[in-house]
Parts: sequence; structure tokens; C-alpha cells
Amino acid sequence: MVQTDLVALGETLIDFTPAGQLNTFTANPGGAPANVLVMAAKAGCTTAFIGKVGEDQFGNLLVNTLQNNGVDTHAMLRSKIHTTLAFVHLNPNGDRSFTFCRNHSADTLLGAEELDRELLQNCKVFHFGSLSFTDEPARSATLEAICLAKEGGAKISYDPNWRPALWDDVAFAKEMMALPLGQVDYMKLSDNEIPLLTPYEDERKGAEWLLSKGMELVVVTMGAKGCYYRTRTDSGYIPAPDVQVVDTTGSGDVFTGALLSRLIQNGFCLDDGTLPEMLRFGCTAGSLCATRFGGIPAIPDEKEIKAFLMNRK
Repeated sequence: MVQTDLVALGETLIDFTPAGQLNTFTANPGGAPANVLVMAAKAGCTTAFIGKVGEDQFGNLLVNTLQNNGVDTHAMLRSKIHTTLAFVHLNPNGDRSFTFCRNHSADTLLGAEELDRELLQNCKVFHFGSLSFTDEPARSATLEAICLAKEGGAKISYDPNWRPALWDDVAFAKEMMALPLGQVDYMKLSDNEIPLLTPYEDERKGAEWLLSKGMELVVVTMGAKGCYYRTRTDSGYIPAPDVQVVDTTGSGDVFTGALLSRLIQNGFCLDDGTLPEMLRFGCTAGSLCATRFGGIPAIPDEKEIKAFLMNRK
């Protein structure tokens, strides 16, 4: 089997984004792991999705969208249970909150026995988020997938992607979100997730604490401020470009997909001086995504990101 650059497991869903009129929404395909894969595919990587969607029109839209954006969907399963839906609420500066229709929905029902083991053991990077830990059997399936990917030699990438609306209890959420920390190589989290997953509120101390768990790279995204990164030998801040933000939905995922694409193409080297450049590529990708509405439809391609960076030099 040919090795896949990036495999992600988890939710792909429909983001209902405000359409400009009161109580009117547009259905946009999205979901954090799916967004990551589409960005990486647009940046030149081979990608594949593992998950489950409903046997409904929303499921059809998601499968077709991923395929049309270069993501392999042969490990994407269908269920008689409905596809997850998310209603996005935007404030005036483009920041978003969510209302979910996800109770016992398709993505939470992925079982460990349904995993594509060959795909997981033949990938360079395996990526996942914490929404897969909210329910069984998806939680056990995700933990099994991490083990399979590590056995195959993959780097493990994690974005906790905190969504308080999907957890009944914060203490339980913290416990579940911390389950994979000791197996992660690359972690991207936002600044508001530092206090959830570390004993600190400061991104520098929090990142240092996460590195002590055995990680190679921790990146803390900070919205319009850009990001903070830390490796075993280096750390620093990378600013985000100044853009007109309309919708931040998916921006963090696009950052992650863009960064992972560069790490893969650079042979996972973190100490050759190119990491800041890779992070700038990620910040630019995420910022460009925020200038448009919707999840996957807002994701820029590699040519656009490079042109933006060239114009800023």
C-alpha cells in the first residue's frame, strides 16, 4: 500500500453559517479534521479521512466535497443515523460560537472494529481532535487509531478543539481531552485551551509543560496576534497578517493543515531554521480563511497563500 501523507479521524459536518438575513443560514461543509485534510490536500499532500456520516443528503454533500477537494474517502462510512449539524453564530468581529445537533449522530458511532487498519499503519501523520472523545464508541476507536498509527511509525497530531456545548461536565471534558497527551508529537491548541489542558494560563509555561509530556512541537494560536511555538530547542512568536475578518470558522484547522503540509514536505525537520517560515505559511492560510464565510468553501489554495506572502515581502 502506498503511504498516505496525512490521515485524519473524526467529525465532518455541516456548518450552517449566517447568510446575511435574520435567521437565514447557508449550509457549508466543514468539521475540524475535514478542514485540516482539505487544506493539506490543497498544499500538495495526499490525504484520507476516517469517519462516519449519515445516509442523508448532508452526508452525500460531505463525501462529494471531500472527494472534489482531493481527500480520499474510501474509509468514510455511512450510517442510518443523521449527519452532525452545527449552527454558527457570529459576533461583529467575526468570532464564532456554535449550537450543535449531534446527540447520538453518525460520527459518534464509529467503532474500533470499523477502522481501516492498513490506512492507519501506512501514513506519515495521523491527526485527530477531542470531539471524538465525547462519546463511545468513537472514543475507543480514536484511541485505537492512535495506537495503530504509532505502531506504523506515524507522527501524531492533536488539536483539542474545545467545544463546551458538546460536554456536560468540564472536569470530565478535561480528563478525556488529556487522554492522548503522552502519545502526541505535534499539538496545536488555542490560547483559551492552555488552562484546560495544563496547570498554567500563560502560553509559554503551558507549552513547556506539554513538551514535558514528550511532544516535539507545541503551537498555541492566538487569533489576530498569530501564534506562539515551542520545540525542544527553540521558541518564539509569529505574527498573523492583518486582514478583514468576517468569519473565523475553520481558521485554526486551516492553520494546522497548512503547517502539517509543510512539516511533511520538509521531512519533519524542526531544527534547520525553516520552522518560522512554515508557521508563517500556516498563519497566512488561517487568516485568509477568516476573510470568507463557511468552513471548507473558505479554505485558500497553496498558490493564493504563496502569492499573499510574496506581496508582503
